[in-house]
Amino acid sequence: MKRVAVLTSGGDAPGMNAAIRAVTRTALHFGWSVVGVRQGYLGLMNGDYRPLESRDVAGIIQSGGTMLGSARATEFKTEAGQMRAIDMMQQHGIEGLFVIGGNGSQTGAHALHKHGFPVVGVASTIDNDLIGSDVTIGVDTALNIALEAIDRLKVTAASHERAFLVEVMGRDCGYLALMAGIAGGAEAICIPEIETKPEEIAQTLIDAKQRGKSHGLVVVAEGAKFGAPELLAYFKENKKQIGFDLRATQLGHVQRGGAPTAFDRTLATRLGSFAVKCMNEGKSGVVAGLIGSKLTATPHTEVIGRTKSISPEMYELAGIMTM
Repeated sequence: MKRVAVLTSGGDAPGMNAAIRAVTRTALHFGWSVVGVRQGYLGLMNGDYRPLESRDVAGIIQSGGTMLGSARATEFKTEAGQMRAIDMMQQHGIEGLFVIGGNGSQTGAHALHKHGFPVVGVASTIDNDLIGSDVTIGVDTALNIALEAIDRLKVTAASHERAFLVEVMGRDCGYLALMAGIAGGAEAICIPEIETKPEEIAQTLIDAKQRGKSHGLVVVAEGAKFGAPELLAYFKENKKQIGFDLRATQLGHVQRGGAPTAFDRTLATRLGSFAVKCMNEGKSGVVAGLIGSKLTATPHTEVIGRTKSISPEMYELAGIMTM
């Protein structure tokens, strides 16, 4: 191996820059040259490459987002687009690729691997739905940003005896909502994996008020079947029976933009460096992740087309803590 490339793909996640830094410096440690690919798979097909030396990745470990950028690349989903990317890399003397991203990104990485091109993934998504790592790059930061917002909203909720609905990211995975709800002391949590009807949420808040609580908090994942619009409409129609005035806050992409926490910086550094070591050992078609306390290389075939499930124990714990 003489020359390798690194790209970030899909939604940005705090810690991606730390992973780029780790991949670059570990590859340089092995004596390889490194190029960064701008705009993900789109840049991979178009040859939008830049050399990366140790100084090029200095001072980025604390920065959110990705210095390499990310973009949609519909053409890359086709075999023709994948072969175009491989041809472009071969023209530039690139012999291996590192892909930092979540499910969609690793699906693309697996496609290149099936064509015989060496590729190793790095688990990174704030949704934490990627199999192959207990926690992925960006999750801790996104969770702490959501928790800070929840803490602030609870102050004003208590002052005005209101209920607040906080919508967090997570289209098909309720991990962020569940963990933010537990850590933030929510009365109710709505996630895509478990259907919770508006009347059930209302009853939970009624019970809380009867127990003497002066305010309420509902945390909703954006992908929940009964999301913010449905809950707001129900509460508006049944305000007198419920007893709480409900206000909504949508955090949205605010959760992506924070400076990475110490945990995410460390995790990204470990996974990025480990990914390079995997390739140095001849491994390809795997995702670098952390399971338990051990760095692991999980085959793409076990990762793509699947998502992690929510822990039933954690969901039960959330219910117990609302008493």
